This record gives sequence, C-alpha cells and structure tokens, in this order.
Amino acid sequence: MSTTTASPAGASPPPLAEVVLRPFQQFAQTESSGGIVLMVCTALALAWANSPWSESYFHLWERTLTIGTEGFALTETLRHWINDGLMAVFFFVVGLEIKREMLVGELASVRQAALPIAGAIGGMIVPAALYMALNWGGPGASGWAIPMATDIAFALGVLALLGSRVPASLKVFLAALAIADDIGAVLVIAFFYTSDLSLTSLGVAAGVLALLFTFGSAGVRRPSVYAVFGVVLWVAMLKSGIHATVAGVLLAMTIPARTRIDEDEFVRTVGARLRDFKQACGPGSTVLSNYDQQEAIHAMETACEEVQAPSLKVEHKLHGLVAYGIMPLFAFANAGIRVGAELVAALSYPVLFGVLIGLVVGKPIGITLLSWVSVRAGLAAAPAGASWRALHGVSWIAGIGFTMSLFIATLAFGPGPLLESAKVGILGASVIAGVVGWLLLRGGARQDE
Repeated sequence: MSTTTASPAGASPPPLAEVVLRPFQQFAQTESSGGIVLMVCTALALAWANSPWSESYFHLWERTLTIGTEGFALTETLRHWINDGLMAVFFFVVGLEIKREMLVGELASVRQAALPIAGAIGGMIVPAALYMALNWGGPGASGWAIPMATDIAFALGVLALLGSRVPASLKVFLAALAIADDIGAVLVIAFFYTSDLSLTSLGVAAGVLALLFTFGSAGVRRPSVYAVFGVVLWVAMLKSGIHATVAGVLLAMTIPARTRIDEDEFVRTVGARLRDFKQACGPGSTVLSNYDQQEAIHAMETACEEVQAPSLKVEHKLHGLVAYGIMPLFAFANAGIRVGAELVAALSYPVLFGVLIGLVVGKPIGITLLSWVSVRAGLAAAPAGASWRALHGVSWIAGIGFTMSLFIATLAFGPGPLLESAKVGILGASVIAGVVGWLLLRGGARQDE
C-alpha cells in the first residue's frame, strides 16, 4: 500500500531549483549553521597551510588587486581587501544590530541593558588586564584588546547545539552581551588601532556622514543612495588613518529605522486591496490582463515596503552574505597557521599565553563577577529561569573570540611570529572555551525548582 500523499488537484510539482536548494535553505535557517561554516573554513585553511601546497595558500592572499579608474585607484593585497573592505560590510551589519538593540531590543532600556552591559564590561576589562600582566613592556603589548572579543556566530551556535537545555533568557543575555562587546570592540579599534591621522580625509568623512544623516532625516529610504555614499565614506576613512571598518558602523547609524506607516494602517490598506483584488476576479481573467488586480498588487507591495524599516530590511538581506560569505572568507584567509619551526618560535612569546588566559580565564571570571555584582547591587535582574552555574557556562562560551579576536590581532601585529602566536592562542582558547561552556551547560542550565 502506497503512503505517498497525493498532490492537490491542478498543483504542479515544485521547480527543480527549489528541490535542489531546499536542503541548503533549511541548513541556513538553523542557528548553528554560521558557526559550522566558520569551523569548516578554519579547518580548510589549516589543512591547506600545512599541505604540500602551503606556499600557494600564503601567496594567494598576498596577491595584489587594483580597484578603481585611471587616476584614482586603490591597490591592496587580497587579504587587505578582505580585512579592510569586506569586513567593513560585516561591521555595517554589526552596526545595524547595535542600532536595533538600542532602539527596541535588549539594550533599549537601562534595566534591560544593565546585566549584559555589566557582563560585557567585565568580559573586556579582566581579559585585557590578564593579557597585559603577561605582556607589559614587551613586543606583544599592543595586542591587549585581542582577548576582549566574543564571536557571536560561534557562541550562539554552541548554545543552539544544546537546544532546550538552555533557557531563552540566557540566549538573549549572550546575544545582548555580544552586541555590547561589539560596541566596545568598535571603540577600541577607532581609538587605539589608528595610525597617523589625515585631517583632510577626516573632514571629508565628517561631511559625508553629515550628508547621510541629512538623507535619513529627510526620509530617503533607498539603500542604493546609502551604498554609494557609504563607499565614499569608506574611502575617506581608509585614507584618514582610522581603520576603514569603522565606516561600516558609522554608516549603519545613518540608515533610517522608522516605518512610513504603522501596523494598523498596514492591515487596513492590505485588507482593502485584497478585497479589491478578489472583486476584480472574473471568468477567464488573469493577473496578466486584469488592470485592477495589478493595481491592487502594486498597492500591497507599496504597503509592504512602507511598513518595513530600511535598517531592518537591509540587515535581513545582508545577514546571509555576512554569515555564509564574508566571515567564512575572512577565517579562510586569516586562520591558516603553518606547523613547523616558525610555530615553535611563536609559542615562546607571552602573546599566546596572554590571549589564552585572557579568553579562558578572564572572560568567565569577568562576565560572571560583574553580572553578579550588578544583580546584588540591584542594578539588574538575573536571567529568568537560569542558575548562576548556567550563566557561568555562558560566560565560558563568550570566551570564543575567533573572528573578532583574529581581526584585532591583524590590527595589532603585522605578519610575523607575534601574529602567529596570537592566532594559536585564539584558536586554542576558542576550542577550550566552547568545550568547557558546553559541558557546564549540558549538565543542567535551568534553575533548580
């Protein structure tokens, strides 16, 4: 007896493209998928860097690429285009997330924001202090910010693997903490990893930024307008001496976060147009030939456009590009470490131990301690339904620095043993922090009844 479900009468089978792409779409919708892609790209980078073709890996990223027209062109290595260019898009999305959280999310009120901000502050100060305790006055002192970072994709991916063992309040806490952590990272990059400043370029950047804010105030909602001027802002920041990725966050702050119509007006408009569409139906009539139906559809499309905030729409569209394109490519270009005499030499630098201890000791202690203090002082409320052991487990997972830590390491050190030492510390600490955090939470994350 066949168990195949019959298709509805007149229904056509799904297109081949939809059948082929469906598994990939389902994978992309899982919370841990971004972290899985990052892990795969990291493994590929390590494998290639230690294969018989390792020279081709390192030479690939040092090849130069020129973009622009005659008279005005930028020439950078592929690694620099990724780290300075594509990562600006990553920071743009980070900026949009920060803006959303500050307007309507977990950072929208002092009471909501108190706990994750306290945790983030502890998770930045203590790791940086431990790192400096081991590297003060040494050649690796400039890397003090490396263990301050949290990789939100990896961290949330580990929590997703634990499923219902982790209360939703802890997931929200970690996401908000990572956003607050990102704010700290952006400020650190802007103020402490800046070369000689060009006042002329800074003036151009300030002018473009003012113009973008004016567009937002005037109700300009087309993403293409912000994209064009965003490129100009990026070039000005690149030439100014401030790291170009900061332009991404600044651009995000200018994208309008308001809708043109509210939810009630949207419901009324779409309801009326649906009735118009239905009334226009007739025997033998199709949308292709029915002008009234076409008008109703266009009106509904306009309403859908006006009820969406441009910032949220852009964030949604770029999420896949960043999670499955830019971040994995960054990891692929920067995570390759050659195991050999160079690595052995790199292990002798205190940079490695500073990063390792900062992420696997400083992060858990700093986040847990400052969170506990904020709750005891009455400034914040503990996450609902979660024990302090569970919050401590989450604080371990926040020690997965990976992408952001690698990025800051590339700013702190040029190519050489210091950078290689930092990479080993970052990769090792991320693995240890993820495994320990997973074990702590697997043992029971919910508050005892």
